[in-house]
Amino acid sequence: MAGTQSPGEFELIARYFAPIAGRAGLGLVDDAALLRPARGYELVVTADALVAGVHFFPDDPPASIGRKALGVNLSDLAAKGAKPDGFVLTLALPKGWTEGWLAGFADGLGAMANEGGCPLIGGDTVSTSGPLTLSITAFGSVPAGRMVLRSGAKPGDIVAVTGTIGDAALGLKAHGPDRPSWVGHLSEADRAFLADRYLHPQPRIALAAALQAHASAAMDISDGLVGDLAKLLAASKAGAEIDLDAVPLSSAARTVVMADPALAELAWTGGDDYEILCTVPEEEFSSLVAAVEAAGLGLARIGRITAETGSVRYVEAGRPRDFARGSFTHF
Repeated sequence: MAGTQSPGEFELIARYFAPIAGRAGLGLVDDAALLRPARGYELVVTADALVAGVHFFPDDPPASIGRKALGVNLSDLAAKGAKPDGFVLTLALPKGWTEGWLAGFADGLGAMANEGGCPLIGGDTVSTSGPLTLSITAFGSVPAGRMVLRSGAKPGDIVAVTGTIGDAALGLKAHGPDRPSWVGHLSEADRAFLADRYLHPQPRIALAAALQAHASAAMDISDGLVGDLAKLLAASKAGAEIDLDAVPLSSAARTVVMADPALAELAWTGGDDYEILCTVPEEEFSSLVAAVEAAGLGLARIGRITAETGSVRYVEAGRPRDFARGSFTHF
């Protein structure tokens, strides 16, 4: 709410954020939070910044923005095999903000915090002359020495992904103001499904323990399957052979790609999937599949790790495939 009658920072905190805070936040009346990891556990820390016009549309529903802001961090924790413990929020509100917007944002943020078992424990609220900007730092815990790194892939390991790939990148097009012509050929159900996958990431928190037990390396897919696989391989000093025909697509994404095969590249390289990309020793794969299926999700085998550092061989319909640009990048 703009103007002289707008509530102050402490009133905003008490009204909108204290109700979703956890015990470690000390009621949000102190200058810091207090986390106590259990004996034999280590803290896992991740942070993400989101800016209006870059990571979401300024007129997106505020509850969706709140869900996404925390969801992308929970996705990082899940990929590391960590249990969420809490998060801190920095929120820079632009001119013209309203209490209605803030209430919606807090509702979405609180809903994701409740679903993920990751309460708010602190942060800061400021004003800005620029666009709405927010940053979340999330904390999780994992048994000492058991965090799933990007750097653990070994030659012979299976490369796998959870869920379906490309929905969010296609959903960005289906949801945005400048919709390409192919969006008009989608059913309303398919368009809504793809838009929802963009607006509301689904962090795979339920898979954290299974990844910790069975995966040799893992990361979440935030900037596109092709680009994020390159990051994992660089960290592991390994290569890979990938069957693009094995990459799982939703029925909505498959409808899009069948209508315009060129859009398959967008599905493979676009961002915001927030699925898990992992590598798994052959002898552990069936156990991981069973654990993923028990959580109501799918795990698709898409390739294998090789010993050729930095070399990735993509195959589509039996023929080699190259990518000029592997993923979304800010710079």
